[in-house]
Amino acid sequence: MTQSPTTDSGLKDKPVAISSDAFFFEKDKSKSILVLGVGNFLMGDEGVGVHLIQNMDLRELPPYVDILDGGTGGFLLLNCFESYNKIIFVDATMDGKEEGTISLIRPKFASDFPSALSVHDVGLKDMIEAVYLMESKPDLYLFTISIENVVPMTTQLAPKVEKAIPKTIDQILSLAETLHDQII
Repeated sequence: MTQSPTTDSGLKDKPVAISSDAFFFEKDKSKSILVLGVGNFLMGDEGVGVHLIQNMDLRELPPYVDILDGGTGGFLLLNCFESYNKIIFVDATMDGKEEGTISLIRPKFASDFPSALSVHDVGLKDMIEAVYLMESKPDLYLFTISIENVVPMTTQLAPKVEKAIPKTIDQILSLAETLHDQII
């Protein structure tokens, strides 16, 4: 995390805001893997993808792994699909499995994505349909974490959902390493 050079006592340890758009034009991403967490941070467990990205940001990551909090971005994320050859999504799902269950699927179509739980449902699925119309499509991988409830206006996660985050990160990093070995 970049630190502010200011010496003001309260601002010294605050991160510096950097435009994420600039990042997409500063680096060749052909040998990188994007981990994209999606969800609504203010809807409890539904925001687990965003929470996971925040947790990954605290770790030392391999140089070939890029992370992005996709929030409920929909079409705003389309440039990511033009930049990366391999993308790993992370999202919540109400699939009837035990809360905190981690699943990995290889979606081929937007209909292969589990039903989303909030406002990112239409935007994400429409964006994925647009990706499949692109000339070159990235390889997509989707990690889901099963949830039981969506609680509006909270950032709290259920204990089993929160406990699944480190395990999911470990699985993501293992998959990213395998994918990177295929690229180089």
